[in-house]
Amino acid sequence: MPSPDDSHGPDNERYVSTFDPEAGERASVAVVTAVETVSQTDPLELPPLHDVVDPDALDSLVEHARRSGEAGQHELWFTYAGFEVGVRSDGRVLIEESTVANPNPE
Repeated sequence: MPSPDDSHGPDNERYVSTFDPEAGERASVAVVTAVETVSQTDPLELPPLHDVVDPDALDSLVEHARRSGEAGQHELWFTYAGFEVGVRSDGRVLIEESTVANPNPE
């Protein structure tokens, strides 16, 4: 479950969720679950993740980064469902309110 990260400051609250890539948990599933929890939205009401990022490519990127053994963390950021989402190869999902305007307002 995502929890607030107070170290990021009150004006730009960041939520952090984790997944375990070593246990086979997929980053793409963790992103949808985390956004669902933070936004308190049913996952079926969220836009498809594949509209903003290829879920298989995201999962493969995390898997490859973990297998490569290179020093440091790999991180990918994208906008999804009104949030800036960062996925790290260490199994963390970072979520912030997006400052990007919705290109497809309903």
